[in-house]
Amino acid sequence: MDTRRLLRTFAIGIGTAGLLISGCSGSGSSPSASATGTAAPEGLSSYYAQKLSWRDCGVEGFACTTMKAPKDYDEPDGGDIELAVSRKKATGPGERIGSLLVNPGGPGGSAIGYLQGYAALGYPAQVRARYDMVAIDPRGVARSEPVECLTGPEMDVYTQVDQTPDDEAEVRKLSASFEKFAAGCEKRSGEILPYVSTVDTARDMDVLRALLGDEKLNYVGASYGTFLGATYADLFPERAGRLVLDGAMDPSLKAVDMNRDQTAGFEGAFQSFAADCVEQPDCPLGTTSTADAATALKQLFKDLDAKPIPTGDDRKLGESLATTGVIAAMYDEAAWPQLREALTGAQRSDGSGLLSLADGYYERGPNGKYANLMFANAAVNCLDLPPAFDGPDAVEKAVPDFEKASPVFGRGFAWASLNCAYWPTEATGTPNRTEAKGADPILVVGTTRDPATPYKWSEALAEQLSSGTLLTYEGDGHTAYGRGSDCIDTAINTYLLEGTPPADGKKCT
Repeated sequence: MDTRRLLRTFAIGIGTAGLLISGCSGSGSSPSASATGTAAPEGLSSYYAQKLSWRDCGVEGFACTTMKAPKDYDEPDGGDIELAVSRKKATGPGERIGSLLVNPGGPGGSAIGYLQGYAALGYPAQVRARYDMVAIDPRGVARSEPVECLTGPEMDVYTQVDQTPDDEAEVRKLSASFEKFAAGCEKRSGEILPYVSTVDTARDMDVLRALLGDEKLNYVGASYGTFLGATYADLFPERAGRLVLDGAMDPSLKAVDMNRDQTAGFEGAFQSFAADCVEQPDCPLGTTSTADAATALKQLFKDLDAKPIPTGDDRKLGESLATTGVIAAMYDEAAWPQLREALTGAQRSDGSGLLSLADGYYERGPNGKYANLMFANAAVNCLDLPPAFDGPDAVEKAVPDFEKASPVFGRGFAWASLNCAYWPTEATGTPNRTEAKGADPILVVGTTRDPATPYKWSEALAEQLSSGTLLTYEGDGHTAYGRGSDCIDTAINTYLLEGTPPADGKKCT
């Protein structure tokens, strides 16, 4: 299996299994409409005038630095936040175009980790030749004053809580786990929680653009990174350069609608996996039909709910971790053989395979420590949109709709959507159309059977953006760039190198 491709998959894909991606934010004040080029918005001159001091990262070929941004853009004199930045300079040949900022999504994915582990090494050579490849870890993420919530042992408990409660006692236990998670975030990171919205990060990106000496921002964002890029274009349309938004989100949706759409997306991905699985001699879900495969998987989840199985670890594999493991493999069809093997093991009372997939999803290290991915994910999502549900009663009413969207995952996804109901910081964002009037052409890329960012979201974003162009990948998996389609890669490369987007509506396989 292509380990680099798997690294890319898990770096990008953060969806359900406890914390769903969410939508549009309106926090922070809008910048001055007259602030174009490298001019600083009012009150922010000192930030736009700071000097970056680059140093060796300890990773060959990369330089690192930090930059300061106001913690609160509405009160820029109220203190700073320090943000980590990394760069790999253009390699040539050819004239340097500028900087290309990358973000893998999440929210909560480390952009620097993605840059150093994949983008600056795996993006097409002609792109890397002419762009300085750059990443900034968003505020609250990884190296940029990370949000912290629970200890490793506490997260182990949290990830095992039953997310398909069968009675009032299990509902109370699940609600209590969300409350404890939120309380841990407030205790350990309460000072930063109000200031990690997508709008805040988009404004940080503009400061970085100016410090890099670029008149316009060139950018590739995947998954949640598309929402970040679209938000930037909406705030700074005259500064938006060549923007690739791959695996797009729809910023006009409420959280409950977004979560339900994503539930349907994972059902579609499972159907693709099941259709392939039943044709394989080692399919652990039967070899007759996708319907039978779904029934077999639901039965496995039910059995694990009743009796968790050993994993070779102190933790046992119950329904919650098993579901997360299956979801993790839905992001990339390259992981399907691994999933078949893991499901076969689970049927034989060996939960190690599914646990390994779940741990990769949660970014849990072999030492039991978790990256801050899931903490930042909740912090951004719960700030960007009002919660999907205000309590357990609302979830119960919505479960039938979620189960209609996905008979396999629906109930668990509905209950996972309750997490923001207990968040200590009130949401500052609301759903809204993102138009970015006046921006250069923006390339929106959608995959027809994308589980985490359903294709209709890409259609919606391309329609909303005044200069949006839709490029379609007809296939499976999350996002399209660099997945093996020469048609997709050529269209994106041409746009990045020449500024010419493909014809709107172009389709690739």
